[in-house]
Amino acid sequence: MSREPLLKVRGLVKRFPGGTGEITILHGLDLDIHAGEMVAIVGQSGSGKSTLMHLLGCLDRPSAGTYRIDGKDTTQLDARERARLRREQIGFVFQRYHLLDDLNARENVCVGAVYAGMPAGKRRRRADQLLARLGLSERANHRPNQLSGGEAQRVSIARALMNGGRIIFADEPTGALDSVSGKEVMAILGELNAAGHTIVLVTHDPQIAAAAERVIELKDGAIVADTLRKPRLAKTRMVEKPDNGARFTGTGLIPVVAIALRAILGHKLRAFLTMLGIIIGIASVVSMVALGQGSRQKVLARISDLGSNTIQVFAGRFGARHAGRIPTLTATDAAVLARQRFIDSATPMVQGNTEVRIANRTLSARGFGVGRQYFQVQNLARVKGRALNRADIERHEAVAYLDRDGARRLFGKADPLGQILLVDTLPVTVIGVIDSKNQANFSRGNKLNIWLPYTAVMSRLFGKDILSSIIVRIADDVDSETAEDAVTRILTRRHGSRDFTLVNNDALRSAITRTSRTLSRLITAIAVIALVVGGIGVMNIMLVSVTERTREIGIRMAVGARQSDIMRQFLIEAVLLCLIGGVLGIALAYGFGWLVATSGSGFVMIYSAASVILAFASATAIGIGFGYLPARNAARLDPVKALTNE
Repeated sequence: MSREPLLKVRGLVKRFPGGTGEITILHGLDLDIHAGEMVAIVGQSGSGKSTLMHLLGCLDRPSAGTYRIDGKDTTQLDARERARLRREQIGFVFQRYHLLDDLNARENVCVGAVYAGMPAGKRRRRADQLLARLGLSERANHRPNQLSGGEAQRVSIARALMNGGRIIFADEPTGALDSVSGKEVMAILGELNAAGHTIVLVTHDPQIAAAAERVIELKDGAIVADTLRKPRLAKTRMVEKPDNGARFTGTGLIPVVAIALRAILGHKLRAFLTMLGIIIGIASVVSMVALGQGSRQKVLARISDLGSNTIQVFAGRFGARHAGRIPTLTATDAAVLARQRFIDSATPMVQGNTEVRIANRTLSARGFGVGRQYFQVQNLARVKGRALNRADIERHEAVAYLDRDGARRLFGKADPLGQILLVDTLPVTVIGVIDSKNQANFSRGNKLNIWLPYTAVMSRLFGKDILSSIIVRIADDVDSETAEDAVTRILTRRHGSRDFTLVNNDALRSAITRTSRTLSRLITAIAVIALVVGGIGVMNIMLVSVTERTREIGIRMAVGARQSDIMRQFLIEAVLLCLIGGVLGIALAYGFGWLVATSGSGFVMIYSAASVILAFASATAIGIGFGYLPARNAARLDPVKALTNE
């Protein structure tokens, strides 16, 4: 045995705040404990036994004096270095066992080794060896509530030995045990002392103290007796620290994530309620963006149905009463516009509701009177039949075009070309079929769509002498705003005043896109607020969790966890809660989209990778931002206060 004491205390003082001043618990203690000794510290309740053990075990700091372990002054060490001492040199055996309820026996034994950086396989093998040594091999997978008191205390002894346990502090190790289990625990501690471990017992039981070779009695915070009951025997065996398998560089991320996941899974309901705000917020963000994208695409598709780069001219000023009855637009206006170099094509337009009769069937229809370039303006392909020609227009010919759906409804699989229909009271001949699959606005409801020469519609069908509108298609290399200004000038000059209204589909498209983006941003902002509220909920629950888990934090610190380990654990828990909530929120958003798609409404939500990435980024940021305060509070807990919390 070396001459230099393993534990050396000089002038040790400990004070606690009390009332208007301070209460002194320990009064200038001087104490030496050599390596391999088995020392019992005895005294009545309030004598300072537990306070002294907390100081010797580096769980607390003295108010004055010095304390050296193997020559190293612990009073000069910061929290990280003190945690290292506990992790590498010290093991604790507590009266109430202080096992973590969510872990089984093996996992409880391994806790200190996790913070020592020991690889998982090596941790498991050593834990199994220690449990076998203490007769607990068959209880390795049992949780604390499935163990007897004696078994639980043996698990805590195995935990104390996991990283070597050169010095073992046992605080009333048999206080919660029956006499048989108490004797077994004391026998184990005696064997460990014989193997070279330094054992410091804190007890008020004289029979337990009798097992030690040296008894130190405290009274009112002072040493009143230091009795060597047995001769000091030289311990030839040295306690070897287990090889961690690698040089310690800090606790790995994977073990900390595993600890965090275990904590979450151990309290599923609390975790779900914590995540609920995040789930709703993320689902709102992704769903609102998808709804906005889907709505914009649907509206833009309808505008495209009217021509991707077209301008519609309507009679009368926008908002004027009876604007559609003002006789301002003429076929000549359309012809003049069609001759302009910036215009690709133009067509006059007359439309109204009518009926189509064939045999004994009568169907409601929308009749469109159009010019020769109408199908070019609207980018509609002719499936079969001939083109509308100048003679059809000039002679007011009663000829018509049907779309595919209308032809199928009227004639089934028969060829519609040459068939005679009665449109209102006008017999017309079908001369063509139009592919109008892109004309979503023409296929609404159950009405048929039928196109005739505008002259025939005006004179022979509706009895109108004015046009409903003129539609022009702008040349591809011409700016739509420039073309709109030119059309306005031409018609104003021809009419002498601006007695018409222009609707620029390209400008409308841009306006709708801008409006849709603005609305999407607004809705997203509202959803983000929901996320922030969810984040506040996470923070509140985590703060409550810190309070509820104070004892767990104290146990982890006692076995060597650093403040950074505790902070990382709680921060990762918060991030995992938010990420899991984010995944569930995204799943909920996609589920909502599936319901919308299968509802038969024809509306499809369009999801973007950017919104999903934003959702995950938001969830992570919220987890870090709102998890920091609870994590910091957990890391700053006093180990002694945390351990004594019930």
